[in-house]
Amino acid sequence: MTAQESGTPTPAADAQDAVDQQIREVGSDAPTNPYLAEITDVFEAQRRSFMQSAAPTLQERRANLLKLQRLIECSRLLFVEAADADFGTRSSFETELSEVIGTISTIRFIRRNLRSWMAPRRRSVSIWFKPAKNRVEPNPLGVVGIMSPWNFPVHLAMVPAATALAAGNRVMLKLSEFTPATSAVLKRIISENFSPDVFYVTDGGSEVSSLFSTLPFDHLFFTGSTAIGKKVAQTAGGNLTPVTLELGGKSPVIVDEGYSIEDAANVVAWGKLYNGGQVCISPDYVLVPRGREKEFANATREAARRLYPKVAGNPEYTAILNERHYDRITGYLDEVAKSGTEVISAEDPALGKSRRQLPLTIVVNPAPESMAMTEEIFGPVLPVVGYESLNAAADFINAKSTPLAMYLLSNGSRRQKEWLDRVPSGSVAVNDTMLGYLQNDLPFGGLGGSGYGAYHGREGFDRLSHLRPVLYQRPMLGRTGVQMLYPPYTGMARTLLKLMRRI
Repeated sequence: MTAQESGTPTPAADAQDAVDQQIREVGSDAPTNPYLAEITDVFEAQRRSFMQSAAPTLQERRANLLKLQRLIECSRLLFVEAADADFGTRSSFETELSEVIGTISTIRFIRRNLRSWMAPRRRSVSIWFKPAKNRVEPNPLGVVGIMSPWNFPVHLAMVPAATALAAGNRVMLKLSEFTPATSAVLKRIISENFSPDVFYVTDGGSEVSSLFSTLPFDHLFFTGSTAIGKKVAQTAGGNLTPVTLELGGKSPVIVDEGYSIEDAANVVAWGKLYNGGQVCISPDYVLVPRGREKEFANATREAARRLYPKVAGNPEYTAILNERHYDRITGYLDEVAKSGTEVISAEDPALGKSRRQLPLTIVVNPAPESMAMTEEIFGPVLPVVGYESLNAAADFINAKSTPLAMYLLSNGSRRQKEWLDRVPSGSVAVNDTMLGYLQNDLPFGGLGGSGYGAYHGREGFDRLSHLRPVLYQRPMLGRTGVQMLYPPYTGMARTLLKLMRRI
């Protein structure tokens, strides 16, 4: 009998209880706390401002983006310090690379391409409706709400916000309450430099999340867990608010037959340990040819040791955010250890426990029903599972919810296509991990249980725009072609009707 069955709480169960409580709170009746009136007032002000103003020009949008870019650049050291305080230990290099450089790179890309994205797009016109012309014209949606997560508190807030501003929208941003130091920096720099009827930022706990998700936004963008994402989508549906859900899931790595185990171990170790494994597209588990599981596990442990010769006390090794998440992850390890599953660690985990620095811990062939194989891990624990054939591996992955990302380590385009044809996913990186998200000109988004709707690049701009179809009629000599079909139906009209049946 498991601890859950006997009624004895476990760390993982406690964490799930906390998630369940958030789910109950999101979408519940908004409380009457007067503090929350500000959020409603801001929403109404943004709605009025949008309705009473012309759509922002290209120059106005670029100015807003440039301002945002410079604010992030100037706040670089503040973000590094704040993230370290929020996580307990957060690699300064990873904070600057992901939160600062990754964000301003995206904003620069948007600014460079915004003119072409905003331009009307030509569409064909049937001969019967000429001399009309057809265009698809991107228009702002209105007020866009964004609910961002804690694992990359700057990047995953600012990139959707920049995309919404580029599309000409007003933006309301709800930051995570689990990274208060970073949220405080973001709130201050935005409130001091943007009018709240253009760009407004708030944080707060479940009461704010509850109210925020019930507002009738023109679009709601949510990044977070699948469980809460479902509730957010359900709540937004009551207002017919379209939603973009960027969720998570168990993103697999497939090591194909004939692929170098050492090369695979190097890219998997880096991808798994970046940000302490707290990445929605982090490699969640690895499939290797049957009989090579232990070889891969040992190679990955050595790769991790080369990246981080020391984990405990290493300022460049990001800690697990808080005790609740640390207990959840170690609860997965406790479960598999009790079942007799082999566990291989890069370092004694007890050394870093006080600072929540958990070393890479590899679990070899855990039971399919174990929490390590059914729950998204979101930490430096890596299950390694052997497979017999391509079809068996594909069936194993497809039996789970569709992953947000898939990593295929395989030689030869024909073999790669076989895998890609068999396994659906939100995105794919071939012969690497994590890098697909960083491509500014590739859309990024989930599929099925990992969410829906893509952002980044032109697809992100389009997602937060209304692509309005417009027909421009241009009479020649006072008439249009269609007018020859007006009643009374003459011989000419009937002749044209016959021609229309054939063409």
